[in-house]
Amino acid sequence: MWQILAAPYLAAAALLVVAGAPKVVDPMPLVRALRSTGLRAPLPVARALVRALAVGEVVVGIAAVLVPGRVTAALVCAAYLGFTGFVGLALSRGGVLESCGCFGKADTPPTRAHLAVTALLAVAAAALAAGPPAGPVWTAETLTRPATSVLVGFAALLAVLAHAVMAVLPLATPAAARSAATTSRRG
Repeated sequence: MWQILAAPYLAAAALLVVAGAPKVVDPMPLVRALRSTGLRAPLPVARALVRALAVGEVVVGIAAVLVPGRVTAALVCAAYLGFTGFVGLALSRGGVLESCGCFGKADTPPTRAHLAVTALLAVAAAALAAGPPAGPVWTAETLTRPATSVLVGFAALLAVLAHAVMAVLPLATPAAARSAATTSRRG
């Protein structure tokens, strides 16, 4: 199972770190996104909660890369199930027109493609949690194998493509153009 799911799992873990770090520094894009869907808490509580979740996101991502196994795969799965739930909620409620706050920026609106990517990454992590690697994945011997370089390269490519689907592609939609036009008229 590990051989099949290693690249998507590592991509998912890397995206946790890439998406979590900016939210630790500035939680407000996600706080605003949560509020736009009707999920509200007092501002200081919301900021602290988002920061704490973002720290958890980064820790899970790093742990998933360094110690892949049943527990870390289950944690990655739980994170992506949460993301999938939030993106689904945002889409169903019509909230979050400008940003879902996922990558700590105010320019990544949620889309059905975003929903699909987070759901697929959750499924990959769940499958790996059900059938984790038989033994240690990263050893001095495995790190020097050419296959490991290929695996890491493929995982990086998947992470870049997933990021593009979630954070770049939405900016090229007609809805994004309308949102940008509305924002520029207000500003």
